Amino acid sequence: MSGPHVVTLGCRLNAFEAEALRGRASADGLSDAVIVNTCAVTAEAERQARQAIRRLRRERPGARIIVTGCAAQVNPRAFAGMPEVDRVVGNADKLADGALADGAPVAVSDIMAAAPVAPPLIEGFGGRARAFVQVQQGCDHRCTFCIVPFARGPSRSVAAEHVVAQVARLVDAGAAEVVLTGVDISSWGRHLPDRPTLGDLVRRVLAGVPSLGRLRLSTLDPAAVDDALVRVLADDGRLMPHLHLSLQAADDTVLKRMKRRHTRAAVSDLCRRVRAARPDVAFGADLIAGFPTETDAMFARTLAAVDDLGLTYLHVFPYSPRPGTPAARMPTVPGPVRAERARRLRRAGAAALERFLGGRVGATEPVVVERGREGRSPHYAPVRLDVDAQPGTVLDVRVTGVADGHLIGQAP
Repeated sequence: MSGPHVVTLGCRLNAFEAEALRGRASADGLSDAVIVNTCAVTAEAERQARQAIRRLRRERPGARIIVTGCAAQVNPRAFAGMPEVDRVVGNADKLADGALADGAPVAVSDIMAAAPVAPPLIEGFGGRARAFVQVQQGCDHRCTFCIVPFARGPSRSVAAEHVVAQVARLVDAGAAEVVLTGVDISSWGRHLPDRPTLGDLVRRVLAGVPSLGRLRLSTLDPAAVDDALVRVLADDGRLMPHLHLSLQAADDTVLKRMKRRHTRAAVSDLCRRVRAARPDVAFGADLIAGFPTETDAMFARTLAAVDDLGLTYLHVFPYSPRPGTPAARMPTVPGPVRAERARRLRRAGAAALERFLGGRVGATEPVVVERGREGRSPHYAPVRLDVDAQPGTVLDVRVTGVADGHLIGQAP
């Protein structure tokens, strides 16, 4: 093998950690290791992790398989009991010097006692046009459906100077676009001296790395989008006009039972304020269909919000009970009803996306080429190009049409 093989399951934070894990494993001499960075957001995610581990053992019979990530943190014994697994390492331990090397078969410490975040600086992002940078870790909230705080621990912020240094290093390595990511990035700075906000961090990154062409944000908690972030969105065109909200529902009763911190009216006001600052902004949202106790009327309010709030990109999840969470003990919505509500939300999202994409026809978009003839517009719309171009190149593309959820672009 040419080096450690890292399998990434789950979120964008895991994608950043994959690069850091690859470097740590190489430094520890684990050139023949397979590292599986797992996800625990649903029970299905854990099942998929176990399935992937079994497949990897068949494909790489002599490799040392090390399992880490959120599922390993939450349920280490289950993974340690798999005959395919050589070692289990917890989230608080996996990026420490020597943590992946030989040691106890299970090395999973108390995530709630995890120290402040100082991730290793990575040199590149595997040659990809878009690079992810961790700015925050963990979550202090306790949404009733979510196991993630128990997998990632309390909220900890990466110091702004470290973030700027990491972004600069990735841009120097050729990244055309950088995405700031974490578990709850809207809470960045809350525990740092002077309590800076995410908007303050964004402004520091843009000022500190003038060669950065495009900056994007991962999922935001709508209850914590700060005024400084709205101002910088208005002031600097390098911050991309695309915000993805952890909305989950748009009915106030469901939101209360989820223990979310926003209301439908508050999100509507947020969308209005952001559009006033950046009129061309596109909003995405995570939505859960069929949360326990959700009635037809409650669901109808969430469905109507797709149009009412002007949502463009939807990530829809039929509710999946996560053992160990309060929601798993609530009265459930029948599975077929959950599935049908998810289908209706996805149809509404597809129609909204089609309308949005249709509105871009005739425009000229600066598109970051990701691979071959595919790229992304500033609004995160996927674009099919009529020419081959080097990944990382930014082309001014005239949009000539829409097909299969993509913009069709003609390069100059």
